[in-house]
Amino acid sequence: MSITITGMTKRFGQTDVLRGIDLSVAEGELMALLGPSGSGKTTLLKIVAGLEWPDVGGLQVGGQDWLQLAARDRRIGFVFQHYALFPHMSVRDNIAFGLSVRPRAKRPGRAQIAARVDDLLDFLQIAPLADRYPAQLSGGQRQRVALGRALAIQPRVLLLDEPFGALDAAIRRDLRRWLRGVHEATGSTTIFVTHDQEEAFELADRVVVMGEGRIEQIGHADEIHDHPATPFVARFMGATTVLPVTLQAGRALGAGLDLTALPRRALPDGPARLFARPADIRVQPDPNGPWRIDTLSSTGAELRLLLSHPDLPAAEAQMPRRGAPSLARGSAVTLRLEAGSVFSDHRPLPAVPVTPLRKELFK
Repeated sequence: MSITITGMTKRFGQTDVLRGIDLSVAEGELMALLGPSGSGKTTLLKIVAGLEWPDVGGLQVGGQDWLQLAARDRRIGFVFQHYALFPHMSVRDNIAFGLSVRPRAKRPGRAQIAARVDDLLDFLQIAPLADRYPAQLSGGQRQRVALGRALAIQPRVLLLDEPFGALDAAIRRDLRRWLRGVHEATGSTTIFVTHDQEEAFELADRVVVMGEGRIEQIGHADEIHDHPATPFVARFMGATTVLPVTLQAGRALGAGLDLTALPRRALPDGPARLFARPADIRVQPDPNGPWRIDTLSSTGAELRLLLSHPDLPAAEAQMPRRGAPSLARGSAVTLRLEAGSVFSDHRPLPAVPVTPLRKELFK
């Protein structure tokens, strides 16, 4: 089922939670809504599910107006962060729940329900757990049961809200790969919410970066990482160093900064801001350099430095220890930028680029 959201706004009291969302999800696509807490991503997911209603906007799924349908009529599979399993029901009964409570006219027979549950137990690799109760399961096992319950009704759309947020890092990595396999096997249209960049980029066909109720950028991992569309995206992607620079003929210039590695920008001459990640900054000893090393530490593999300038904000650098020049606290240095994003202070923020769908993903 394809999903089209147009002009969607939502306010809670005096707070604008969604501010004019326009978004299309292709049939069979796995899309991530990525952003910090309060960016509106869970509210958007709940509106698709029918658990919230927008103040303004449209929601078309498979060409049908879903704002005219109650949640029970949308056939949504919803997986919550904290599983929401029924503690008094076995794994088998939890998975069967959505089928067993259908109206009598639409409810499969007991044999059909049992067969569907058996298929899902095998598919999700949890058949040995069928007669256990949620309290007897690990977090990863509970999340598989929650997904099985969502898939049992053969949902038109699958929605996942921080599905791995309650699990430790090692289990999350394993389940991410597993979920991608489940998605490819079922071919469902899936939207999932996360604040974890690695999770979003590993799992999703496309990622929607949201901030303060707006879509800031839509794209694939490399382009969002390398070409953030707005300062918000740059900061969210780890650009913690923000420095004033001057643009001349498309080149960024700054005192004590070697910016020759940065490409020319189609931006007007004048003041601008440079956003850089610590890992993209290299520190070079220079007795005449305006920067000073305030702190210097090593993790064994990397050097981490905090640098100060008499007239500029502080900068952070993170560079491989092997091959690094001899550096010491208090040393004078210059900074070389291997990469960075430049935004002019003389014009509105650039339009958010929307990545075209890779159609081969949905054949």
